[in-house]
Amino acid sequence: MAFEGSTAVVTGGAGGLGRAFCEELGRRRARVLVADIDREGAEETARRVRTLGGEAWVERCDVRAPAEVEALARRADELFGRTDLLVNNAGVAVGGPVGEVTLEDWRWQIDINLWGVIYGCHFWVPRMKEQKRGHILNVASAAGLLCPPQLGPYNIAKAGVVALSETLHAEVGKEGIRVTALCPTFFLTGIADAARGANGDAALAAAKRIMERSKVQAPDVARAALASVARGELYCLPMRVGRMSWRLKRALPGGFYKLLSRFGDERGIHRLLRSPQ
Repeated sequence: MAFEGSTAVVTGGAGGLGRAFCEELGRRRARVLVADIDREGAEETARRVRTLGGEAWVERCDVRAPAEVEALARRADELFGRTDLLVNNAGVAVGGPVGEVTLEDWRWQIDINLWGVIYGCHFWVPRMKEQKRGHILNVASAAGLLCPPQLGPYNIAKAGVVALSETLHAEVGKEGIRVTALCPTFFLTGIADAARGANGDAALAAAKRIMERSKVQAPDVARAALASVARGELYCLPMRVGRMSWRLKRALPGGFYKLLSRFGDERGIHRLLRSPQ
């Protein structure tokens, strides 16, 4: 797809990767509806989009609430008449061993990271079918492909996003609709600051250090994802360590999980491979 003059809806657009998506779309002269529960942050994102040459509007949306996601779709209809690109980006993180993570945190994780994407697809797919075109970019994670220990709620939500993307790819491709699952590894966003779970401060600090050291950061991830959208690709794995790990898992699934058991979690993958991003 071409981005200049296109219309896009981005959830979780107030900061982090969502803001990076909006800014990159602004550089490409797109028209963007920025959605987030943080209206003030979304307004700042919209200002940046306009400064970069795009057009932007803001809508408050809690992706846990289907009525609010449906209202967001209606707002896009009012503004644009169509949606060329839907970016299901809003997400949070929960870590910790199964049995120790509270059920409340499990529910919070699944409600936002999986149900939020399901709602987006549910309300936009019929619209895109009617217009006979469109692209859905679902922000998953390499964790949804690799499922490392200590990240059960996050893994399961993101694996569901990958499965949904694959399912949709097979269902709607013949109708002119494309789907991309974005699966990055660690990079710096605000997701760790709001993380919940039972992993403890030391694990969170270690994850933040890896995020900060990554050579691929949010603007790079956004550019890589939009390049995959332009090419109509189903999978986007912007980090080398993610691509290498996924290949290893597919080649030696049993051996891969023995290594994970030894090295502990997804951070152990980085230590194991010791490869640049």
